[in-house]
Amino acid sequence: MTEKALRLGTRRSKLAMAQSGQVARKVTELTGRPVELVEITTFGDTSREHLAQIGGTGVFVTALRDALLAGEVDFAVHSLKDLPTAQPAELTLAAVPEREDPRDALIARDGLTFAQLPDGARVGTGSPRRMAQLNAYARSHGLSMETVPIRGNVDTRIGYVRDGKLDAVVLAAAGLSRVGRTDEVTDFLSVDTVLPAPGQGALAIECAATNASLAAALAELDDPYTRVAVTAERSLLAALEAGCSAPVGALADVLTDGQIVKEMRLRGVVGATDGSTLVHLSTTGPVPGTHDQAMALGRELAVEMLAKGAAGLMGERAL
Repeated sequence: MTEKALRLGTRRSKLAMAQSGQVARKVTELTGRPVELVEITTFGDTSREHLAQIGGTGVFVTALRDALLAGEVDFAVHSLKDLPTAQPAELTLAAVPEREDPRDALIARDGLTFAQLPDGARVGTGSPRRMAQLNAYARSHGLSMETVPIRGNVDTRIGYVRDGKLDAVVLAAAGLSRVGRTDEVTDFLSVDTVLPAPGQGALAIECAATNASLAAALAELDDPYTRVAVTAERSLLAALEAGCSAPVGALADVLTDGQIVKEMRLRGVVGATDGSTLVHLSTTGPVPGTHDQAMALGRELAVEMLAKGAAGLMGERAL
């Protein structure tokens, strides 16, 4: 007799379905059980408002979590950068698989790289974080750049360039990879120019805290380095009391000497969306061995950033 299929809750977008499908195949390999995708529409999918206006925190996540709590699905897959920093006690973050490329990617007309964009270029993005850093770069290089707020799926956003409405759009490299569109990327933005969103490029796999056997099985997909890195990044975000749509960038990466892991570096940035002010700091220390150590790393950098004036730059403050 075939074992009952596990029900995986996912958003309906092409990207969400692609990344959930990848997780589903890995879970089947691990458990031998079939996995059925259950499509769930979230508020963030139906609202046409810009994320900063609807308060980005949780808009793509709440409906999935509600389905988990109601027992309608067995586990759910989220883009980690969409996940609120507060973890409900009833749910467990069972796995954070190995992260894909955390960088942002540029898709520009005529194959232009970021450095080749003309003065006055119109660049589309739905992210205040990207706007702040792109505008700061333009200001520091004496360029004029217009950042245009956009919404929509990958096809819609790339369409603005193809139709000539925008000179370029900026999207997460990992998302483009998961839907097989990296061949359209004209440049990858250096993290020295634009720090990604906390958790960008990583996935989060959640299940009910009471389902210990499923949590244990899903934990096989966990990557410990990715887990501590995103924990530090999200701790920074939480300590800044900033929501998912606030102009905050963070990246923790492991520094190695050959094959030997030496230290972890955490970089954070908060900026005014017009690029007039950026608070950009970093800290380096031993690779956190525990969740609490990773949390402490993020909190410590946040305290330094707040002391430098970060609080006044964030607009939306998470409640």
